Amino acid sequence: MSPSETDQVRGFWEDLGLPGIFDVHTHFMPKNVMDKVWSYFDSVGPLTGMAWPITYREDEDVRLATLREFGVRGFTSMIYPHKPDMAAWLNSWGADFGRRTPDCVQTATFYPESSAGGYVADAIAAGARIFKSHIQVGDYSPNDPLLDPVWGALQDAAIPVVIHCGSGPSPGTYTGPEPIAALLHRFPRLPLIIAHMGMPEYVEFLELAERYGHVRLDTTMAFTDFSETSWPFPVSARPHLRDLQDRILFGSDFPNIPYTYFDALHAVARLDLGDDWTRDVCYSNGAALFGPIKLP
Repeated sequence: MSPSETDQVRGFWEDLGLPGIFDVHTHFMPKNVMDKVWSYFDSVGPLTGMAWPITYREDEDVRLATLREFGVRGFTSMIYPHKPDMAAWLNSWGADFGRRTPDCVQTATFYPESSAGGYVADAIAAGARIFKSHIQVGDYSPNDPLLDPVWGALQDAAIPVVIHCGSGPSPGTYTGPEPIAALLHRFPRLPLIIAHMGMPEYVEFLELAERYGHVRLDTTMAFTDFSETSWPFPVSARPHLRDLQDRILFGSDFPNIPYTYFDALHAVARLDLGDDWTRDVCYSNGAALFGPIKLP
């Protein structure tokens, strides 16, 4: 991180009159898990033809310091399992990370397994305020009956779930809008946050948000030069963004991004939907959803 980047990021929110940035999609994980994630991104270039360097490949304490120097006032620790018997352990780690990181919204996760209902209830009781579901990496259907008690508990508790369900950067067995439409038909008050704006099925997921009032979307990787090359957001869909001003949240995917944090912010601002829209997306909507955040 260069001092000039810190100045860019801080200048961005200061010029908007904001107290900082609220980022609903950042990754902090146990070191061995993060190392495996980084190894995947190191290999994704040869697999897809797209280089994916990790811009903020630093130790955890350095990454925390970077976000705080940028003026990020609230963030998450998006954790997710790729196999059974992993989620409860990740939730224990997430609870500990949340306790020692007051500006992090305590994050938990789940996987379709018989124990899921129990450990999700335990995570809620332990203070989890946001969950992560990655149906592409986990390769599971959101409509697996083993997840019914999970969705029911999260709907009843009104706890948001950031869900990677779009088919980008590569499709999965269960990605796309159809499985999510079926899920919301069964759990219409489920507070989903569609990660990456549903990339590349942007319009379909925006229309789901317009149909279901508890559905939100995060901007993670969307609108950036990196994503626009392969998964461009249609200009004709910008009116949807304006209509959903209070339900779009800034997300960065920090640290696992192949460009800078400022690039992610600039990509949102250059949509040219107005300062009020940008203020809501980059701070106010997240702050309203998760309430006061303690600063370290």
